[in-house]
Amino acid sequence: MEKDTSSSDVSASHVGRARQRRRPTEATSDGNRTNGPALLVNDQNKYRSMLIRTYSTVWMIGGFALIVYMGHLYIWAMVVVIQIFMAKELFNLLRKSSEEKQLPGFRLLNWHFFFTAMLFTYGRFLSRQLVNTVTSDHLLYKVVSGLIKYQMFICYFLYIAGFVWFILTLKKKTYKYQFKQYAWTHMILLMVFAQSSFTVANIFEGMFWFLLPASLIVINDIAAYLFGFFLGRTPLIKLSPKKTWEGFIGASVTTIISAFVLANVMGRFQWLTCPRKDLSTAWLRCDPGPMFKPEHYSLGEWVPQWFPWKEVVLLPVQWHALALGLFASIIAPFGGFFASGFKRAFKIKDFGDSIPGHGGITDRMDCQMVMAVFAYIYHQSFISPQNFSVEIILDQILRNLTFEEQKFLYRQLGEIFHERQLMQS
Repeated sequence: MEKDTSSSDVSASHVGRARQRRRPTEATSDGNRTNGPALLVNDQNKYRSMLIRTYSTVWMIGGFALIVYMGHLYIWAMVVVIQIFMAKELFNLLRKSSEEKQLPGFRLLNWHFFFTAMLFTYGRFLSRQLVNTVTSDHLLYKVVSGLIKYQMFICYFLYIAGFVWFILTLKKKTYKYQFKQYAWTHMILLMVFAQSSFTVANIFEGMFWFLLPASLIVINDIAAYLFGFFLGRTPLIKLSPKKTWEGFIGASVTTIISAFVLANVMGRFQWLTCPRKDLSTAWLRCDPGPMFKPEHYSLGEWVPQWFPWKEVVLLPVQWHALALGLFASIIAPFGGFFASGFKRAFKIKDFGDSIPGHGGITDRMDCQMVMAVFAYIYHQSFISPQNFSVEIILDQILRNLTFEEQKFLYRQLGEIFHERQLMQS
């Protein structure tokens, strides 16, 4: 009985000590709650993290500038590499090593769907005009043209092959895990390719329509960090505790002003404004179009007499850049909020650790994806000229119609023109 009592006393004392040890932690957590979210201005290690983040940012911006200088194809390659890293980070979120050991080759199936989606998404960008630059050999030209013509069928066959592969690999006790991974893979493909395909479209429409939106997101992100770092006091949204209203407002003003100024600078370089119609890396020369031709605006009575400038020279595209700046500063950050909520759902801090101070590739591309879609839709709705021209239609006739069909079309057009002449006379 004495032993039992002593043991119970010892256990009770241990429990008491354990409880006493827990209390400081609980008090600290409660104290943190009462003090509010951990803002950057209250972070004791903020200067160290800022130094690491700045170092990584300089390297990323420098590498990005080099790729832009190299040309459109290299930017496309960069987008593909980014997609691969994003898919890798997202694929790893729901992986379980215990189930993976029972399913050899299951990861390979995910990457099979990934590269099938890549072939389907980018195959449509390889138009007949792009095939011209691949080769001048007649036989090889026919092979490449045939691959592009039947690209949709090839992609469908590859997808069905993956579907059958998935069914044949189903195993007992892992059904739920396998179907969860199957659905997760398709969601990743939709999120990665449905949005980044617009990025590639923007590149070939003219590097301006890729570079300006991407730059605005970078500027907005840096400005929000700096304003929140030094001035942030008022929390913005619970999903991102370190985001503040001071950072959001300061970044919005900075982004809109930067959009107006950058559009004037970038719009003066044909390398950035000319669309790319082939797969070469040659220097571009083109008519910049009315959007990139300078216009003089008289300041008139808006400025005092002593002011040295009586007029300003602006590009019409600068007014459209304001719309891009508004979206980049107000709507695009919600892509980051979505990613923050997503990470909270999975109880992770970052999607990866490939970029020191920033997290993973996905952490940097959340807002870029939203911005790329808007830039493409805005360009097609308000900027893009008529897609049809005599050269394009003639090229399609010569490539897709047989010689007999071309002669028949020629006779039909002759009869139509003859009837119109009779009606006019």
